[in-house]
This record gives sequence, C-alpha cells and structure tokens, in this order.
Amino acid sequence: MSGNVVHLYKDPDPEPERDPDSGASDTGQGPTLTIVTDATTPADPAAPVVPLWVRSGRAIRAAVTHEQTRTAARTLVRHSLYLYGGARIVTRRAWDGRTASRYERLLRAAEAAGNMEAAAEWEERGQRFREARHRRRMDLLRSPQDAAKGAAVGAGMGIGGLVLLGIAMAVATKNPGDVVTPLMAVIKFINLLITIVQVVWGPALTIGPFLALLALWSVGAHQKAAPRWTLPANARTGGGEPITPSIVVKALRDLGVPALRKAITEMGDAGAAMLSPIVIAGCGVEVDVTLPSGVSTVEVQSRRRKLAENLARHEHEVFITIPAAARTVRLWIADSGALDEPIGPSPLVTDVSLTADYKKGRAPWGQDLRGDAALLSLFQRMVLVTGLSNQGKTASLRALALWAALDRTVEFRIADLKGVGDWGMFDGLATVLIQGPTDEHVIEATEMVEGVLAEMNRRIEARQHDTNAVFPPLICIVDEAQVAFMCPAVDEDKRPYGGSKATSRYFMAVRKIHNQGRAVDVLMWQGTQDPTDQNLPKLVREGAHTRASLALGTESQARMALGDKAVDGGAAPHLLRQGLDKGTLVVASDGIEIPAGQASITVRTHYIGDDDARAIADRARALRDGITTLHATDRGTAERDPLADIAAVIGDAPRVRTKDVLARLATRNADAYGGWSFIDLKRVLDDAGAEPYKSDGVMVVSRDRVARALAERDTGGSASAS
Repeated sequence: MSGNVVHLYKDPDPEPERDPDSGASDTGQGPTLTIVTDATTPADPAAPVVPLWVRSGRAIRAAVTHEQTRTAARTLVRHSLYLYGGARIVTRRAWDGRTASRYERLLRAAEAAGNMEAAAEWEERGQRFREARHRRRMDLLRSPQDAAKGAAVGAGMGIGGLVLLGIAMAVATKNPGDVVTPLMAVIKFINLLITIVQVVWGPALTIGPFLALLALWSVGAHQKAAPRWTLPANARTGGGEPITPSIVVKALRDLGVPALRKAITEMGDAGAAMLSPIVIAGCGVEVDVTLPSGVSTVEVQSRRRKLAENLARHEHEVFITIPAAARTVRLWIADSGALDEPIGPSPLVTDVSLTADYKKGRAPWGQDLRGDAALLSLFQRMVLVTGLSNQGKTASLRALALWAALDRTVEFRIADLKGVGDWGMFDGLATVLIQGPTDEHVIEATEMVEGVLAEMNRRIEARQHDTNAVFPPLICIVDEAQVAFMCPAVDEDKRPYGGSKATSRYFMAVRKIHNQGRAVDVLMWQGTQDPTDQNLPKLVREGAHTRASLALGTESQARMALGDKAVDGGAAPHLLRQGLDKGTLVVASDGIEIPAGQASITVRTHYIGDDDARAIADRARALRDGITTLHATDRGTAERDPLADIAAVIGDAPRVRTKDVLARLATRNADAYGGWSFIDLKRVLDDAGAEPYKSDGVMVVSRDRVARALAERDTGGSASAS
C-alpha cells in the first residue's frame, strides 16, 4: 500500500438513475464524489470503490506483519526480557547466597534421584551453613561496640602518629609551626575528598541506576534469559549453542520418557544434580548423567536423534555410551559442525624420521572424539576392518600396514582382491602381492593364506623343540575379503575355495590362523565390505582381536562387525553418515585406550593419500635388504623347477636364511612346497652344487651359488643337445 496516491473526482452532472419498472428517475442530491487510487482512474468508472477503512486496515496489517516490524518487536521484547531475566538471576543468586535454599533444593533433587548418600551429605552441609550464619548474626550484635572502640583507638593512634611526625619535622627545620603540618595536610586531604564526593555525588545518583540496569541486562544477555522466539534467526536455529547444565536437563526432560520427566519435574530447578561436571573433551564436551530410579539406559540410547535435536545438534554430533557406573549414560556432544572439519595429516607423513616397533610401539591411527591421539597396538592382534563401500576401509587398513612396514622385521603377504593398485606401493616390501578380483586371484590368495598357515605350523613345531624360539612377525593381509568368501571356484578335489563351511579352503585356513597364529606372531588382517553371514562368517569375525567398522547400513551389520557387547555399550557405526564420515571408525579392541567402562571408541583416522603412501613405502624399503615380491603371475600350475623357484625367491639378496627360503617357496606354491623340510631343500641344493652353509651361526643359501648352478645346468643342457 505504500506509495499509493488517492485521487478525488467530482462528477458535476451525473445521469439520473432510472427505475426500470416505473420509469421514474432518482434525482439524487447533487454531484457525486468518487475516490480512486492510482490503480483506479476516471477512465474506468466501473472499477469497484474500496472503502477507506478497508485500505487503512490493510496498510496497518501489512506494516504490523512486515519482517522489519517483527524483527524490531523481537529485539524490543528480547532486550526487555534480558533486563527482567538478569534481575531474576541476580536476585536468585543473592537469595541462594544468603539462605539455605540451595541446599534444600539439592537435597530434594538427591532424594528424587534415589541417592540417599548425597541427600545426607547435602543435609549436613545445610546444617553447617545455618550454624555459620547464626554465628555471623551473633557477631553483628557485638560489632557496633567493637567498631566504636576500634575507631577511637585508630583515631587516637593516627593523630598521635601525625603529631610525633610534626615534632620530628619541627626539630629538623627548627620551625615550631611544623608540628601541626602533617595533621593539617591530612585535614586538607579529607576536605579534598569531601569536595570530590560533592561534585561526583549528583551525577552518580543520576547515572547509577542506568549502570545497574546495564549490569542486569548484561547478566540476562549472557544467560540468554529470553524465550527462543525472541532470539535472532541464527540463534533460533540453535547453531553453535553452548552446552550448559540447564540445556542438558531440558533435553532429557523433553526426551519422551515419562518416568524421567516426572523425576526431573520433582527435582525443580535442581535437575542438574543428575549431571557430572561438564568438561571440555576435544571438539566437544562430555557429561555423565545419573538417571533416576525407574529409567533405564536403553530408553535414552534409543532416543539418540531426539536427544541430539533437543540439544540443538545433529544426530551424528551426539554419542551415547555406557560407563562403568550403574544407571549412568555418558554423553559426548560435539561443537556444532566440528566433526565436518579434517583432523590433519598423519605423523607418518609429517615426520620422515618416524620408525615403528611392532612389539612395543603403537600405530598413530588418528584421533578420538576428544582430540587425543588414537594409538593402536598391533602386537599379536588379528585385525578386521569393515564398512560400506567407499568409506575409507582400504585407507584405514593400509595406514596400519604402512606404520608396521617401518619395522624391518615385519614380513607382509598381501592379497588385494579389488585390484586397482591400492596396495601397489608394497611391491618390494611384501614377499607376496596379489592384485585382482577374479576367481584366479582368489585361488592365488587362498594358496597364499594356506602358505602362511604352513609357516605357522612350522613355527609351532619349532616352538615345541625350543620353547625360547623367537620368530619375526608375519602379517597376512586380505583386502576385500568378501570376494574370497563368495568365490564359487572349486579345486580338483571338488573342495570350494570360498564359502563358510568346513570344506572351504580359504575359510578353514583363516580360522586356523586365528586359533593359533598369534602365539608365533603369525597374524591375519582382513578388510571387507557390507558384512553379512555369507561374506563374513561368524567364526571368522569373532576371531579378530581388533574389530573396527566404518559406516554401516543396519544395526544387525554393526553387531556382526563389532559384536553384541560393543553395540549394547553404545557403539553405533550404523549411525555414521555414509559419504560424510569417511575414515571415521568405531573400534572395539584391547589394543587401543578406551575410557573406563566403555566397550568401544570412535576414531577419526588420518588419511594417507597414494603419493604419501608411496613415499612412506620408499622409506620402509630403505630399511630392508632387497625383497623380491612374488606376484600372481609368478604362481603357475605347471610342473615346478625347484632350483629356478629357489633362485626366484632369493631375489637380489646375497644370501637368505634357509627357513625363509622354505617359507617363500611354500608361499609361491603351497601344493609343491608346503610340505618341504630343510632336508628337501638341502637335497635339491646339494644335487645342484649350491649347498647351504652357515653365516653368523645360521644356515643360509647363497644367491651366487644358486645362480652359478642354474647357469652350469643350462650350459650343460645346451652342450648335450648340440
């Protein structure tokens, strides 16, 4: 309506209106007055006439409902309520400080929560407060007399001191008038103070009330003592709102649990008695909530989304775990948007001097939600990492392997059943590297695992003869293990390579390694997608000591990945956001520091890109003697040439221990060499003239001797043929 112009038009000789029935005409009372706006002109006499009161009402309604008017009204109400709320808060604080109401309130809260020990303690504190208050009041009865005596003594001593000072000055200056000089100086100073007070008193009386109101407004504004609808738009959305005890209590009260709401209502304003101190924990805060009698922790856990919304947070920004204390839930509440920020590079990337110690060290995997470093021990622990596709499973598993590779004693045998080069940097680090998704690659991976099983059995047999025998760690990694479990291929004896039955070669090899491998430092690490009973059998997943899961689709999958205990204790990888929480793992393991009473911990892992991974692998290769990596193409099914295979597994190293040669041969072809002993190896080498010999007290095989034997054999064969 703003900007409309009202025009008045007068018709000097209007045509009389005739009655169509009688033919008479209405002579009228003279010229008519027409009111039009700029939307109605005299050229349009048929336009409807809008009464002035209607247009005025519309204008008033438009002005009242305009957003600027609403904003101004909210601002006025908000700041007025800040003043009222500040006065109420200050009054409440003063009342609590002067009376025992605080102790009474906390006493009632403890009784409502069923905590009789706390109730007795608050009752005792209240009684002590009343006794101390009584003593202060009795002291006030005697204070006027004591104050008068003190003032008289103080004045006398002050005047006496000034006179003595004047006498000292008079003696020094030989002027008797200086005796009263100090006393007169004090009198003049007092007179100056009185003058200053007289000047300032009037303005102070005028400004003082305004300063007091400003102080009350400041208290109310700091505490946001105004309804939410009066707050600015960004504050009404709740973004970044700090977590306070009152906010937590209100969120719990409105959670939809009748028993909890009733208990909090009976506690009055002291519902915060349920809460432990709210402490800063990384990029959020943490608080323990002791639930009232009749409220179970499951009722709070099952309402995680509603609790998060009551706290003005997204669901993924609130984590609920169960600590050791009974009837208690632990809330970790992130700062708004903090979990969407990256955590920074891995120490493996930033510290080029970093090394690893498989036995005593811990891999720098990432950070927990509190911002502390998440360090994982790999010593004698089987590892299982699972999650939906494209959530960072391979990167998380590879980060652990890259750290372990910096310990030169660790041997790797790796099968990447995705086959897109994610593990290519381990060429020259791993003794076996298989990359590909086909059934042939699964067959090769199965034979690799069976070779690891044969090495485990050899070590166990050796341990039986020498209980002090120590073996270098051997880590067998199968990424995308679901491909192996789902493989339909069978061998010549009709035994399937995949599956979850006792006839499955891959399944049984993994199970046996899980059962006994850790005792001789033979470990199995697996990464798998979208766990089900078909692609991750129960006996295999429960054999892992460290179980970690990225985002999953359902709670049942979370239970498969981490176990019932972890999920019942609050682990919820199925509530992580697919695509947004990449690299965020829920970990259940005794190899990582987990808060007391919890069964799992959430870790945001460092991401190590391919280029950085290759650089770390180069550093790991520099720590080792040359390693020849066997690939799938090296492992045929044709008739074997033992001497050529021995030369292949030795690679570029000048000499290799005989037991390592046996292990590599078994990995190269388990069917041909899996049952070999030192006698079989010595027989082949003796026949070829490349006998093993002792070096530094251990039996080794010389690369040059084997190469020379191969050359002589090939030369002799050619000469005979010619």
